[in-house]
Amino acid sequence: MTEPLPTYAVRRAQGVELELEDGRTLVEGMSSWWAALHGFRHPALDAALKEQVDKMAHVMFGGLTHEPAATLGKMLVDMSMPGLDKVFLCDSGSVSVEVAMKMAVQFWFTTGKPAKSKFVTLRNGYHGDTFGAMSVCDPVNGMHSMFQGSLAKQVFVDTPSDCSEAAALEAAAGLRAVLEERHEELAAFIVEPVVQGAGGMRFYSPLLLKKARELCDEFDVLLIFDEIATGFGRTGTLFAAEQSTEQFKPMCTPCPAEVCTCRHPEQAQEPVSEPVVPDIICLGKALTGGYMTMGATMATDRISQGISGTGGVFMHGPTFMGNPLASAVAIASLSLLVNEPWGMRLAAVEDVLKAEMESLTDLAQVKQVRVLGGIGVCELHEPVKDMARVQNAFVEQGVWLRPFGKLLYTMPCFNSPALTDEHVVKITDAIRAVVTNDLAE
Repeated sequence: MTEPLPTYAVRRAQGVELELEDGRTLVEGMSSWWAALHGFRHPALDAALKEQVDKMAHVMFGGLTHEPAATLGKMLVDMSMPGLDKVFLCDSGSVSVEVAMKMAVQFWFTTGKPAKSKFVTLRNGYHGDTFGAMSVCDPVNGMHSMFQGSLAKQVFVDTPSDCSEAAALEAAAGLRAVLEERHEELAAFIVEPVVQGAGGMRFYSPLLLKKARELCDEFDVLLIFDEIATGFGRTGTLFAAEQSTEQFKPMCTPCPAEVCTCRHPEQAQEPVSEPVVPDIICLGKALTGGYMTMGATMATDRISQGISGTGGVFMHGPTFMGNPLASAVAIASLSLLVNEPWGMRLAAVEDVLKAEMESLTDLAQVKQVRVLGGIGVCELHEPVKDMARVQNAFVEQGVWLRPFGKLLYTMPCFNSPALTDEHVVKITDAIRAVVTNDLAE
């Protein structure tokens, strides 16, 4: 706050590029923090906002309703995994996690088990910056360690060490040990499926999701999937949890030491015929295509009936829940996913990322490269020390990336018709140049 890093003023965003106030153009390699999957100034999304603002910008969503929110709810039910047919529209991804946690606690309270109020989660996870969400982020390696004295004390189990099935089984054994000992006080297991986002961009086998579902059922603990970063196609399936199906069994066994592309279905040992369905799922980021802040928390009928089946009310009501502008642009964004070949576009991005990033492993500063869907990660041996210098180096290369810790990573606007192979290559070339010239030992 007193010595801020340099910032770069943006004059315009179009397609997959940012135009700075000084006239320079940058390829946007972060999808505006993973949200702008269709790129910037998409005609369909622009039109949806303009049409809706002529009708109404907002009305309270208590005692009133409106067509955009109702339509969005129906679309989410149709797109999601079977059984997730109750939708709560809220303000943001972090709030969707807060809502999910409150749903779990209120479910157990109203069904006669108020002691079940704590949460178990994986280490190295990240679920948001609000207080409930911070409590289930990694307490040591995360960014919230200074707040631990004020946060609810949750339960953590070790993250899979790599993306092999053996590592997933080891993590599941750790989860079993915790559930055996503490299930009477645990409301839910909350986890980011397949990819841990801001906690370190770690990938793991979807076999853990299957084992978690079995364990949660065995010990009467709810299962919450945080798909805020992974939802709406980013990992190669519409939701990352769908990678647990036999068709999308993608993880490698074992994970190579230097290059993990996580696409070796022939090595899968334990196919899963149906996707693992959680009790509650959290959505955000790409929900509105990066245009407006909005989140959604979806739950099964069991959760809905448990909370309100006797006439109770779920105790949460954000002022801007179900906002008509956000609902309208979310409908347009989801319609693009349904009606455009996003899978083919994502596969093309993934192919380029694999081909171009593999050579980074030859650099001494690089520990591992991993690619999954539209996510490309270059993990360094040491954290970036001079963030200002590295950030400026990317700008000089004509690319916008935002490194953190040991990670130089990209999540391009994979469903933008403006994105070309050349854009993705420019991003990977910039990573190579920065590692070579600005992170040299």
